[in-house]
Amino acid sequence: MKFKEKTIKGVYIIEPELKIDERGYFFRVFCHKELAENGINFRIVQINRSLNTKKGALRGMHFQNPPKAEDKIVQCIKGAIYDVAIDLRPGSETFGQWVSEELTEENKKMFLIPKGFAHGYQALKDESEVLYFSSEFYSPEHEGGVGWNDPFFNIKWPIKEVILSEKDKIWPLMKQK
Repeated sequence: MKFKEKTIKGVYIIEPELKIDERGYFFRVFCHKELAENGINFRIVQINRSLNTKKGALRGMHFQNPPKAEDKIVQCIKGAIYDVAIDLRPGSETFGQWVSEELTEENKKMFLIPKGFAHGYQALKDESEVLYFSSEFYSPEHEGGVGWNDPFFNIKWPIKEVILSEKDKIWPLMKQK
């Protein structure tokens, strides 16, 4: 696995090293040892999968508050997504900044989003499927979010016409927090 830190400290792109032969390919999706060798302490407690039936579907911007804050590793296993992480860590030099990565079934990249970040993504193709590896169990009473279209962050979503859940339509803007 290759680890590339994004411009915001603690956020990584993980690129698998494929072993390819006449049968197809094989690669490691998760390796605690390799993460630890790169200074990342990640323990999987839950794996989630989502299907996004329509191009433009947007899920986000979500996080869990302490003590249930979570690290996530996200991978698109079918189709393509535009994945975004926003730094919400108090006192961080990059507070309010965001980074993104296009994750596709072809590039097989994974996005590691640490605690203290809001996370969301937009489906770039119909029938896009996403796997999430989480370091904490989902806790509805610790769930939080910020507006996907908050001008404070000014995220440049690739598809202007979005499909949102009712919950994602009403997350507060930063100035309201």
